[in-house]
Amino acid sequence: MCGRYASARKRQELLEEFDIGLDGTPEELGPDYNVAPTKKVYAVLTRPVEQAGEGEADSGGTPEPARQLRVLKWGFVPSWAKDPSIGSRMINARVETLAEKPAFRRAFARRRCLLPADGYYEWFRADKKTKQPYFIHPEGGGVMAMAGLYEFWKDPTRADDDPLKWLTTCTVITTTAEDHLGHIHDRMPVIIGRDRWADWLDPERTDPGQLLDWLKASPPSGLAAYPVSSEVNNVRNNGPHLMEPESPEAALF
Repeated sequence: MCGRYASARKRQELLEEFDIGLDGTPEELGPDYNVAPTKKVYAVLTRPVEQAGEGEADSGGTPEPARQLRVLKWGFVPSWAKDPSIGSRMINARVETLAEKPAFRRAFARRRCLLPADGYYEWFRADKKTKQPYFIHPEGGGVMAMAGLYEFWKDPTRADDDPLKWLTTCTVITTTAEDHLGHIHDRMPVIIGRDRWADWLDPERTDPGQLLDWLKASPPSGLAAYPVSSEVNNVRNNGPHLMEPESPEAALF
């Protein structure tokens, strides 16, 4: 699974990096080196401008889709959920069951996104008592684009004009870890290469079978890993030092 990651890029950097045409963020998120479930995160998505708010209302026309930067909450809440607390248990979606699970199949067909990150953390079980955290990141540096899904949830307890009426959430799609990373953990996020961003975000791609075949054909992620301080275990700890190797002699994968 992917339960913690680092996202330290400024909004303007992401707008340029992902060639975003519409800044839909209401706020600037500060750098976060220990992103945990239920936190606000940046997400890149492509959506008709007239539907850039919430819900699925028909605008009555055919507005052009625009690539947007949005702020979402990490922890997927299906549109039919009675309680948004379910999101804390749906931070990941397994690629093997995306097309079948009721919680994810509609979003997989229509609401896909990219979750920018500098890297993510995973824990290697050294023995029964010890888990060593590793920072897994693009080997050549740069931004890592994790495949994700997003969804809108309407709070029935709030008035229609309440700005908190709609909650927009996301999940990270995971797959079987590549061989050199499987030593640390058997799962990893699906990483979308730059040359595939447009295809992944394209709302016109709606066939689940074709999307799954396309994901399976993705090239290697180009990720590397090294052990880091156990300080990352506590979500209250933050700062760039969490991404630094535990020691100069730290073993690499």
